Amino acid sequence: MAESVASLLRGGPGETVSVLLPIPLARAYDYRVPAGMSVEEGQYVRVPLGARVVSGVVWGSGSGDVAANKIRPIGALLKLPPMKAELRGLIDWVAHYYLASPGAVLRMAMSVPTALEPPKPLKLYIDTGSRPQRVTPQRARVFAVLADGLPRLAADLSRMASVGPDVVRGLVHAGHLNIVAGTSFSEGSNPDPNHSIPTLSGFQRAAANELCSSVGAERFVVNLLDGVTGSGKTEVYFEAISATLKTGRQVLVLLPEIALSAQWLCRFESRFGVRPTTWHSELSTATRRESWRAVSFARAPLAVGTRSALFLPFAKLGLIVVDEEHDASYKQEDGVFYNARDVAVMRGRLAAIPVILASATPSLESHCNASAGRYRRLSLPTRHGQAKLPDVEAIDMRRQPPVRGRWLSPALDTAMRETVEGGEQVMLFLNRRGYAPLTLCRSCGFRLHCPNCTAWLVEHRLTRKMRCHHCGYVEKLAESCPECGLEGSLVACGPGVERLAEELARVMPKARLKVMTSDTVSSIRHAEMLVSDMLANRIDVLIGTQMITKGYHFPRLTLVGVVDADLGLSGGDLRASERSVQLLSQVSGRAGREERAGRVLLQSYMTEHPVIRALVEGDRDGFLAAELAARSAARMPPFVRLAAVIISSRIERLAADVAADLARAAPREGEIEVFGPAPAPIAQLRGRFRFRLLVKASRRHNLQAILRGWLGSVSWTRAAIVRVDIDPYSFM
Repeated sequence: MAESVASLLRGGPGETVSVLLPIPLARAYDYRVPAGMSVEEGQYVRVPLGARVVSGVVWGSGSGDVAANKIRPIGALLKLPPMKAELRGLIDWVAHYYLASPGAVLRMAMSVPTALEPPKPLKLYIDTGSRPQRVTPQRARVFAVLADGLPRLAADLSRMASVGPDVVRGLVHAGHLNIVAGTSFSEGSNPDPNHSIPTLSGFQRAAANELCSSVGAERFVVNLLDGVTGSGKTEVYFEAISATLKTGRQVLVLLPEIALSAQWLCRFESRFGVRPTTWHSELSTATRRESWRAVSFARAPLAVGTRSALFLPFAKLGLIVVDEEHDASYKQEDGVFYNARDVAVMRGRLAAIPVILASATPSLESHCNASAGRYRRLSLPTRHGQAKLPDVEAIDMRRQPPVRGRWLSPALDTAMRETVEGGEQVMLFLNRRGYAPLTLCRSCGFRLHCPNCTAWLVEHRLTRKMRCHHCGYVEKLAESCPECGLEGSLVACGPGVERLAEELARVMPKARLKVMTSDTVSSIRHAEMLVSDMLANRIDVLIGTQMITKGYHFPRLTLVGVVDADLGLSGGDLRASERSVQLLSQVSGRAGREERAGRVLLQSYMTEHPVIRALVEGDRDGFLAAELAARSAARMPPFVRLAAVIISSRIERLAADVAADLARAAPREGEIEVFGPAPAPIAQLRGRFRFRLLVKASRRHNLQAILRGWLGSVSWTRAAIVRVDIDPYSFM
């Protein structure tokens, strides 16, 4: 979509224009341009809505279907650069493709309402350079945060240093911090493309040259940067970022998780001299406001963030990078359902700019697109420098079971001891948070479950809580069975990472252990501290969930143990095998990333499973070929289209009735199949009962049109909610 075409509208006084509002409405509303005002498409405006005044975006000419005497005037123009045509086009596309209301999608692009107004002077804190006689750990963390010289808001400083506001105020009163007026965005913090130019290998240089040429061509192309773990993909796409920055255009980098950005930000700073603008849910409102405006006014050359950064109003976007493009975190399953990887590709198409998808384990969809020539594959088949891919071995737990009461096999136990005694580091991977996934009564058999979800409560022994990992419900650790009342009868079943750490502390008391999960690493600052401890060799064994599987580079880490490699291989999930290969390949790739040889041990009761065989034999491409053949035979994606229709209500009978009504009205065309309704695997979630239907259609059908016609033919009460998930990733 060219900006010149989309901006032809110049609404003068008395003319009618449509204004899209960031509310879940199906269409834009008509407003009159008042005397003395001229508007164009994309401008941010204030308009009346009932008794309120709300902000919106001029979307085009008026519809003409509202009586002139009922059209209200625009209240005011906001002093912001107009929203670019490519972002408006993206909002329309997301709404159409994912069957969402345009207003709900616009709300993601206007997620910080205070950013629409000129900023007020802020109180920022800087380091004076003086130090108190006693530097406590809390004060030391404050000084460490301010060491880069950038002023910080009090809230950001407290959060980043993990201290209370009293610590910051105390340093101000003592004269060790000064308060200055200004904004939290530093005008002088532009990245320097030539700050630290790396030495690339032959494979890296060839891939980097291709990426830089696509930047120079200034046209849309999707590059799949397919490199083994440790091959230096980040350094390669940094060259494309450098080329883009030299042209004066902006760059967007997407990362799947906040915690993953800790080491990435350090690598970016090392390469370009400064840290980039960040965007994620952990930031304070004030920082998000400044970041949003900095992107909009082109003061932020690069923004790195999670999936919501896709909807930032870039003024001169020139490149999009999606790191770990296969990651499930890119699929949003709350609010507007969308896949950030696919939306990133569409934003690149609409803006006519290159897109880079980077992964050591590309998604099956991206692999197919590259094989078909729709994407350009750039391969990095070897690790950078002297590093070699680790040896992967499967431990058959049927033949080498652990000692009773333990979870680690003798072979893994021995390997861990040898590694730690040799001064090297170990990573243990178990994708289960907490102490135990199930707690039951040995007397009556009662299982502790969430009152709001069809899910067991997970014991978190460190905090003495029982938690639901689906809705967040928390209760105290029970001393007696809630069903029969017998004290001391509750027993933990199965291991979580906390139980694994307890076992290791008992059998390897001198080993320095750390646990890394979303429970223990709740901020970028926490992640940075853990990364620093690993790099400084202050940790012998790092135990974690999928948070530890990707992106991290620890030179002394030589042994990776996967405690339960079978977890995720069963359950009937279409993507179970694909996800398992990706997850286990990524965690395996943490081992032996420099001169020291790496080793990976997979504990499995199914060593003959194709996933385990593919990992041991290092035959990723063979696995992908077999998986594609199986998908083709079963008529499953990427060869057909899927959509899930999810019906929920607080009244179970009502949800079931609406699902049955939809099933009776389901389309019956030849190549369209509708399965269900059936209770969802998690039949109750956050207090709502859920039923699902699954629609399968050939790729030649207009699935969205079919769904709109079908759902539009059935009515239901507001006590039930019907949601559509296009291209579902989870089937729970």
